[in-house]
Amino acid sequence: MSDNSTTSTTAESSQPHERSRTGEDAPLVRAVNVLKSFHGNEVLKGIDLDVHRGEVVCLLGPSGSGKTTFLRCINQLEAIDGGRIWVDGDLVGYREEGGHLHHLTDKQVAAQRRDIGMVFQRFNLFPHMTALQNVMEAPVQVRGVDKKKARARALELLEQVGLGDKPDSYPAQLSGGQQQRVAIARALAMDPKLMLFDEPTSALDPELVGEVLLVMRELAKQGMTMIVVTHEMGFARDVADHVVFMDGGVVVEEGKPKDVISNPQHERTRTFLKRMRTEDDEARADAASTGTTTTTADV
Repeated sequence: MSDNSTTSTTAESSQPHERSRTGEDAPLVRAVNVLKSFHGNEVLKGIDLDVHRGEVVCLLGPSGSGKTTFLRCINQLEAIDGGRIWVDGDLVGYREEGGHLHHLTDKQVAAQRRDIGMVFQRFNLFPHMTALQNVMEAPVQVRGVDKKKARARALELLEQVGLGDKPDSYPAQLSGGQQQRVAIARALAMDPKLMLFDEPTSALDPELVGEVLLVMRELAKQGMTMIVVTHEMGFARDVADHVVFMDGGVVVEEGKPKDVISNPQHERTRTFLKRMRTEDDEARADAASTGTTTTTADV
């Protein structure tokens, strides 16, 4: 994203009247009327969401509903077309001057992004680096942390995600679940205020899903603020403080897991959950026939 300090962005056309709150009661993440289009196709059509410190928020919905795009907007991998997003009181991607919004420079965007950890569907590990080196890389290169301190912290994080015995293993020597746990440790190494998970188990074999979800459950217990795009209904029901069902670029329904998952009010939510149950039944049947285990969504 280039610096646009003189020309205001189109985001100002959807400028919300309500300003970001400050103080202890303020949300860590606040999104107001977030809009995003790709080549004229509206992907996000006015998303509003508050995420408070220590909360786990799960985004549910069919493919193409805008969940991943919304995460990418929070982390500034995509620039919004309208509305505003704040993280810890800071306007994401823009600065305000004279009532107008202007793009931040690439350097300013990178500085904001350092406080947000993101775990992708694919692990995106450096294949030529060991697990330890992967976890150390960003603190050393981005934050300028002393290598000795970065190494000690990386070893602690690998231990935390259950890979204390794998520091010298390369990604190709690790299972998918192990690689994803290294990716989580790598994100945590930057000491983020917020963790974003974009379907972190979708690329894993069913028997490996549980080991990644266990790490995420532990993070939730430790008070990490998390926004998780997932189809793992059991995780959403057991761990989430707040569940948001999205479809067609809008928030259709949201609330506590027991309300949205167990007692959905909207027909679109009910249809989605019914399909998830069917897929879960099929996965369990396949697992039984092959003698493997599965930890897919148990709605």
